[in-house]
Amino acid sequence: MPDGNVVTQILLPVSLAIIMLSVGLELTIADFKRVVVQPKDFFVGAVSQVVLLPAVAFALVSVWSMDPALAVGVMILAACPGGVTSNLMTYLARGDTALSVSLTAVISLLSVLTLPIIVALSVSHFMDGASAPEISVGRIIVGVFVITTVPVAIGMTVKRFAPRFAANFERNARIISSILFVLVIAGAVYSERENIVDYFRQAGPATLALNLIMMALAYSLAKAARLGGPQQTAITLECGLQNGTLAIFVAVTLIGNTTMMVPGGIYSLLMFATAGAYMFVTRRRGAAAAQAG
Repeated sequence: MPDGNVVTQILLPVSLAIIMLSVGLELTIADFKRVVVQPKDFFVGAVSQVVLLPAVAFALVSVWSMDPALAVGVMILAACPGGVTSNLMTYLARGDTALSVSLTAVISLLSVLTLPIIVALSVSHFMDGASAPEISVGRIIVGVFVITTVPVAIGMTVKRFAPRFAANFERNARIISSILFVLVIAGAVYSERENIVDYFRQAGPATLALNLIMMALAYSLAKAARLGGPQQTAITLECGLQNGTLAIFVAVTLIGNTTMMVPGGIYSLLMFATAGAYMFVTRRRGAAAAQAG
């Protein structure tokens, strides 16, 4: 099992940087133009993730009985964007992959500002002066910028000037980031092994509820806005597959609180089951519609 310091200081930042680099390798300027060309699709997805997700998370942790640090951890998770997992699952579910990538990219850039603000407000609201860690909004902004925006920009630059290399490296980057992701989650669980059962009992149902409620709300909002099936799938999965690695990085590396990382670790395990179930249902529905047609 990886040592906690190795996970925090090396594997975690490297894993997150590679994940964000792989996001950049998928991006082109055209993905950002989509925000203007097809604003309705993007607006529904952005509102679901940037506004609804933190609001639902706040409502849940306000009524759920849990350790204040865990409540802050849930809010950190809710402030994080989607990641390459949402893009991949959207592709496998035959959703609008371009929309998923656009949402991941733009919201990742926005999170440089939104995430530190939500973290600071959450610590102030849920924790008292004695237990609250000292929060440096500036440090979190710089940390999130360096570990998310910079790798995305590097990835986009590589794709622009070396597209063949980018296409080949992108596949390797996904494999490497997946392996590192597993090691990060394993290290997170191991470092809190003495409290993990109690923490899971407190935060597990809340994170599962957050996941299911947000997927249902995102799907309903996209359907009410009369978006197409592929767009509904993209927005639903984008709101159901958060960047848990970033949540762990913010909690452990930027704030220095290992308890806050637990919701991100738990959510990262649960989200694959719910997203997989959603993907199975949508693909079966699609196959049935094709046979009927």
